[in-house]
Amino acid sequence: MNKRLPYLLTASVIAIALATPLQAKPDNHPGQGNNKGGGHHQEERHEQRERDARIDINDQLVRSIFRDNHQYVDSRDSLPPGIRKNLARGKPLPPGIAKQIDPRLSRQLPHYDGYDWRQAGEDAILVSVTTGIIEAIINDAFD
Repeated sequence: MNKRLPYLLTASVIAIALATPLQAKPDNHPGQGNNKGGGHHQEERHEQRERDARIDINDQLVRSIFRDNHQYVDSRDSLPPGIRKNLARGKPLPPGIAKQIDPRLSRQLPHYDGYDWRQAGEDAILVSVTTGIIEAIINDAFD
């Protein structure tokens, strides 16, 4: 029995080594290994959701509402150029920069669920209520 044991162990190791590739997934069904293999479809779905989530805003309509209701607009002090330059779609709205718009004026603006209109200097900004991310900026809306 002792003479057969090394041969038996060697045969077992060879059998396991040969059987391992047979357990792998076939090439026509690639695995997701560390989210690298099938991530392409996930990225496409994310981009599609992002495109669908964008809001179409009629700038001219919003500007005319502000122009027609200028009595409800607070002072229009300009923002410092560095801060105004950093306001961009997809970025968070810095705290303390924007003011809430008068409710009498806000009721007349287009309503988008989950978003709120704010005033930052001379700009009107549409901000996500939950995340504080800027969805749209209408520059010089209060002119």
